Amino acid sequence: MAIPLTEDKVLEVLQHGDIEERGLLPYSSNHSFLVVASYGDLTLPAVYKPQRGEAPLWDFEWGTLCKRETAAYLISQGLGWHLVPPTVLRDGARGLGSVQFFIDHDTEAHYFTASEDARYAPAFRQLALFDFVINNADRKSGHCLIGTDERVWAIDHGICFHVDYKLRTVIWEYSCEPIEEPLLENLTALRDILADRRCELTQQLSQLVSPSELRAVQKRLDHLLRNGAYPAPIPHRRNYPWPPI
Repeated sequence: MAIPLTEDKVLEVLQHGDIEERGLLPYSSNHSFLVVASYGDLTLPAVYKPQRGEAPLWDFEWGTLCKRETAAYLISQGLGWHLVPPTVLRDGARGLGSVQFFIDHDTEAHYFTASEDARYAPAFRQLALFDFVINNADRKSGHCLIGTDERVWAIDHGICFHVDYKLRTVIWEYSCEPIEEPLLENLTALRDILADRRCELTQQLSQLVSPSELRAVQKRLDHLLRNGAYPAPIPHRRNYPWPPI
């Protein structure tokens, strides 16, 4: 009998399974490996990004990108939006790293090809807000996957959560529009959760980003709730990533 592939089951396999590398993924700024994780009767594909394979950056502390990948998943879950594939932080053959469930997707599809499809608009609206909350410095079009499950999935969150404003994204179509009430409720709920230092999510995030970075997340949430509108590009700033795809 087939085992139901729930999110909890995926996380269990990623966290506790044996990891076998299948190859280095091309075109990655940092070392990223396609792996399979096996636990019990389940074997799942995943992407393993070891800490030691991170390229040094002038504005992000070395060795923290894999932690930021994991923190982005937790924020996505805390909002209830489920945009980021299941992701864990664990040891692998090359040491500590993030391990993220591999999404089977249309390799020809990305934000620019799918943004006018009404089916994906709700997820892209969530993603525009999500990237502001986590201060995503690199939301390329190709970081938006269209899964074979016909869902939008967001990947590559290694350079997020900086305390300084660094938002660079291709998703500006909703700028200055009012944030829908259900999304405001989600943002409010996350703000209230993070205000409680004893809650599980806050404690998990505190192990992945610095106290000042976590406070900055709360400030960005407050900003969205106070303004009630989608963020807009700031004049004379680098608002788009390069390359855009």
